[in-house]
Amino acid sequence: MSASALAESILTKYEPVIGLEVHVQLGTKTKIFCSCPVEFGAPPNTNVCPVCLGLPGALPVISRQAVELAISASLALHCQINPFSRFARKNYFYPDLPKGYQISQYDQPLAEHGYLDIVTESGKKRIGVTRVHMEDDAGKSIHDGFKDSDKYTYVDLNRSGTPLIEIVSEPDMRSADEAYAYLTEIKQVIQYIGVSDCDMEKGQLRCDANVSVRLKGAPEFGTKVEVKNVNSFRFVKQAIEYEIERQVEIVERGGTIDQESRLYDAASGVTVGMRSKEHAHDYRYFPEPDLVPLRVSDHWLGEVKTRLPELPADRRDRFVNQYGLREYDAQVLSLTRATGDYFEIAAKASGDGRTTSNWVVGDLVGLLNAAGKGIENSPISAAHLGDLVALINKGELSGKLAKEILPKMFETGDAPSAIMDREGLKQISDTGALEKIADDVIDANPKQVEQYKGGKTALLGFLVGQVMKASRGQANPAAVNEVLKKKLS
Repeated sequence: MSASALAESILTKYEPVIGLEVHVQLGTKTKIFCSCPVEFGAPPNTNVCPVCLGLPGALPVISRQAVELAISASLALHCQINPFSRFARKNYFYPDLPKGYQISQYDQPLAEHGYLDIVTESGKKRIGVTRVHMEDDAGKSIHDGFKDSDKYTYVDLNRSGTPLIEIVSEPDMRSADEAYAYLTEIKQVIQYIGVSDCDMEKGQLRCDANVSVRLKGAPEFGTKVEVKNVNSFRFVKQAIEYEIERQVEIVERGGTIDQESRLYDAASGVTVGMRSKEHAHDYRYFPEPDLVPLRVSDHWLGEVKTRLPELPADRRDRFVNQYGLREYDAQVLSLTRATGDYFEIAAKASGDGRTTSNWVVGDLVGLLNAAGKGIENSPISAAHLGDLVALINKGELSGKLAKEILPKMFETGDAPSAIMDREGLKQISDTGALEKIADDVIDANPKQVEQYKGGKTALLGFLVGQVMKASRGQANPAAVNEVLKKKLS
């Protein structure tokens, strides 16, 4: 039996237990314990100094900006901020770890006891956050020539000392879909509050998944396996799905799950054993002697809280309640802070949140996607889009004309009223002008007029269309209906 061939009936006997450890690179200008710049793509080993190189006698100094970003992330995850936390040395040896240890936090982390709400097809669920702690990153090993006879490994220490937070969840997830939803929500929250760009291609967000299985209803957890450093949400989901099936297969045939760290091979879709799982004592944690304990006063905490923006979940709920949006539209409009801000400015200008939402989610996003632009770089200002919706609602512009004007706004950045005046596109609502066009249409279509008078009332739509065509789409459709009904009665 292979893992991929396991019958659904076998898998449903078991319950997966999943916890995630998410590493987020903080968006500071400098490293966590020195003033070296954090710069992706810089020439190897150029952004380094005695501190991040781990040279004897060099002393670390904590970055205030890094602490404040870590506090912001912790607050956004509804964690309790500990007024007293301590850094520790986590000892292990690897070529790209110049000090021979990582400065992290162990038994006294910055924040604990938080949560994050996720939404899946099964509904809403709350995932506990055990802790958020700060640490510095290691360097990077670059392997080259392994397909040839000459094999080299280079070490780039530019990344060494980059500030990280590690967000450790409770083992509350019960499917790969829940893990995917949790990661998606984490990323959105962290980006929203400006703590990190979370660019996975630049290593700014990395994830380890802890996976075990147990028979449904069993009180005890199974043996945990850690899948390390998976570099995309899609691969995290695939790795968890594979690992669940692999473990179930072993248990079904009477085997034993080894507690170990494994890597996910995306090409083959399988996890591969890397090493036996370390325990805390293997790292020989002890308090970092070169750093004083971190104290977060009530005053400092209050300052950080006041700078925290509205969180995406809160904004979604407010969009539904304040603007009467559908849940889906509220979710799309709150995906990024820039999109939500744009919508709110446009909605205030138009006075009609629901119609504005339709124009942003549909027409504007379509133009932006075609041009490869983000909404923060939209040639159409939010105020101008709101003005366009307001003109429609006031009857000065038809929806059809508005759809012609929007691309012109996108090309020029001009206000809709300016384009209307320049190109003579104002909606015609004047009864006298409409009656003249209607008379011409009635004279040109005697057969349809006769059929309408004979009882085929559906032909009114045809005649309205002819008036709209004759007016180049500028006639007010509601007014045209009234004029034609009156003339044909």
